[in-house]
Amino acid sequence: MSTVYAEFKRVAARRGDAPFIHVEPVTAEAYGIEPGPRTWREVAREVDRLRKAYSNAGYSCGHRVGLLLENRPAFFTHWLALNGLGISIVPIHADMRAAELIYLIGHSEIALAVVMPGREGALREAASSANVQLDTIRPEVSGHIPPVRAILRPVAQPIGRNTECALLYTSGTTGKPKGCRLANGYFLRAGEWYLGLGELATVRSDVERFITPLPLSHMNALAFSAMAAILSGGCIVQLDRFHPGSWWQSVRESGATVAHYLGVMPAMLLSAPPGEADRMHELRFGFGAGVDPRHHADFEARFGLPLLEAWAMTETGAAACIMANREPRHVGTRCFGRADFFVETRIVDERGADTGVDVPGELLVRAAGDDPRRDFFLGYLKDEMATEGAWAGGWFHTGDVVRRSADGDFRFVDRRKNVIRRSGENISAVEVESVLDTHPAVAASAVAATPDPTRGDEVLACIVLRKAANLPPPEKIAASIVRHALARLSYFKAPGYVAFVDALPLTPSQKVQRGELRELAKRLPGTPQCHDMRMLKRRQKRIDAAAGQAGVSALGSLTSAGDLTGAGGLTGAGTLSGALGLTAAGELTGPDPGALAGIAGIAPPPVLKPRVPAAPRTRPPAEAPPGKGDDGDDGA
Repeated sequence: MSTVYAEFKRVAARRGDAPFIHVEPVTAEAYGIEPGPRTWREVAREVDRLRKAYSNAGYSCGHRVGLLLENRPAFFTHWLALNGLGISIVPIHADMRAAELIYLIGHSEIALAVVMPGREGALREAASSANVQLDTIRPEVSGHIPPVRAILRPVAQPIGRNTECALLYTSGTTGKPKGCRLANGYFLRAGEWYLGLGELATVRSDVERFITPLPLSHMNALAFSAMAAILSGGCIVQLDRFHPGSWWQSVRESGATVAHYLGVMPAMLLSAPPGEADRMHELRFGFGAGVDPRHHADFEARFGLPLLEAWAMTETGAAACIMANREPRHVGTRCFGRADFFVETRIVDERGADTGVDVPGELLVRAAGDDPRRDFFLGYLKDEMATEGAWAGGWFHTGDVVRRSADGDFRFVDRRKNVIRRSGENISAVEVESVLDTHPAVAASAVAATPDPTRGDEVLACIVLRKAANLPPPEKIAASIVRHALARLSYFKAPGYVAFVDALPLTPSQKVQRGELRELAKRLPGTPQCHDMRMLKRRQKRIDAAAGQAGVSALGSLTSAGDLTGAGGLTGAGTLSGALGLTAAGELTGPDPGALAGIAGIAPPPVLKPRVPAAPRTRPPAEAPPGKGDDGDDGA
C-alpha cells in the first residue's frame, strides 16, 4: 500500500468494530460532541462518504484543502478522505492571527477550508485580504461541498508514495513560516519506524491505545501517534489539549497504553501531591522530547513508566529520527539515544569540520543508501533556495547543537541560532533559560544576544514576572535573578542585562519567536525596563579568579558547588530560606519555592506561562507554557 488512505482501509477491513478513535469526556465537552469510541468500520464509512462528496465537487490530486479543526475526530475523517483522492491537507493552527492566516492562505493556495464553528468569518476575511476566493465548509458536511474553483492540469504520476499528503508550516520563529511538503511516504515511514522500534518502545498489534494532547497541526500527533495507531490496528485517544488536573483520569478511563508528551507535561504532573493512584494506569512508555533533566528520573520513579526521549524535525520525520528506546538511556542528561543503521550523522563546528567526542556542534543528517533524502520532506513550498540551502553538501543541516559521547549517545544542547557568542564562549540560550525559570519571581524567560562593543555579544534576559503584591523594586529583583544565575552557571553565561516585559513574543504554537526576540534584545538596553547587571558579572569573575573555584563561602555568597548559603540565601538543595524579602545583598529569600503562596501575594505553580495579550478564541488557551524551540518541530 502506498498511501495513508489505502493503509487505513486495509486495516479497517480487518479491525471492523474495534475502536479506532476514543473521545474522552473532557474533549467531548470542549468540542460539544459525543464521548466514547468510534469504530474502524464507522470511521471508514464516513471517510468514504466524504471522499465521494469531494470527488463530486471536482477536487482531485494537486489541490490543497485547509483543516482548521483543532484535534476533533473530524480531522481524521477529512484527512483520510482527501488523501484517498491525492489531495494534500494544510492544518491551520487555531491560534493564528489575521496576518498569519493571510500569509498561509495566499502561500499555500488552498482551494477550500474545513473550519470549526465560529471561525469561518475570520478565515474568509483573511482570504479576502489575500485576494483569494476561498470557500469554507463545516466538518459535518451535511450538504453539498461547493464546486472547486481552481481547475488543475491532470497529474501525470499516479497517486502513491511520493504524492504530497500534507503541507505543514514550521513555527517561523526566525521569520516567515516555511511550508514543509510531506509525502505519503513520509507518513508511512513514520508508522513503519515506530512499529519497528522494539525494546522499551515495543508496539503490540491490535492492542495499543495512544493518548496524546499534542496538536494535529504538528508532526508528533499527525505523523507519529496517528500513523502508529493506523498501521498497528490500535486506537487513538486524541485530547483537545493537555489538562493536568484530569490527565490521569483520562489515561485510566481510556485504557491508554502509550502516551505522547512534551517536556512541560512531566513538570506539571509532578507538581500534584503524590497519591496512591499514581501508578494505577496501563501506560507502558511515554514518547516525546524536552523533559527537564531535573524531572526525568523523579517522574519515572513516581509514575512507573519510562519517558523515552526522541529527536526529529518536521523536515526529517522518521527518516532521521533518533530515540532513546533502549538502555542505557542516561536519564536526566538530555540524551536522545543513538543513531540507527538507516541514518547517517555528522556533528560539525562553525567551519564545517567534524567535532570530537563530547564537543558540541551542529547535527547533520541524511538517509543511508543511494538516496540521502528518502522519506524526508519533499522541500519547502515555493522556496527551492531554502530547500537546497538546508541540504548543502548533501547533508540536511538541522540547526540543532548536540554532542555525542564515545559510546555514540547523542545529547541535545540547543538550537544553533539560539547560541550566544560572548568573548569567544558559546552560550546556550536554553541552558540559561532553564536556570532563570527556577527563580521564584520568574514566570517565564527568554534569552538573546545584545551587541557589546567589547565582548561581541552580551546575554540579555527578557523576564515575565509572576503576579505578586508588594514585590521589591525592579532593580533589586533584577540583581536577585542575576545572582541566582551566577550561583548555577559560569559567570559569562549569566545575563548582563535583565529586561522586564509583559509578555514574550510567541508563535501560534506557543514557541518563543526567536527572530523577534533578537530584534527586541538590540533595542532594550538603555530603556527604563532594562537593567544593566554587568557589574555583578565582573564582580563574580574577580571572585572566581581569586578563589580558583566556582565561588566562595560566606553569608549570602557562593559555595564551591555554586549554591547560596547562609541567612537570606539559598540552601544546598536550592530552596529559599528565611522570611520572604530581600537581604542586604539584594537576594530574594523565602521558605521555599513551593511554600511562597500567600506570602507577599506570590503563588508559584511549577510551570508558568507569560502574560500574553488576549486574542479571540473559541476555547480556553492550552494549559502548557511556550516551548523554547526554533524553526520546525524540533522534538518528535
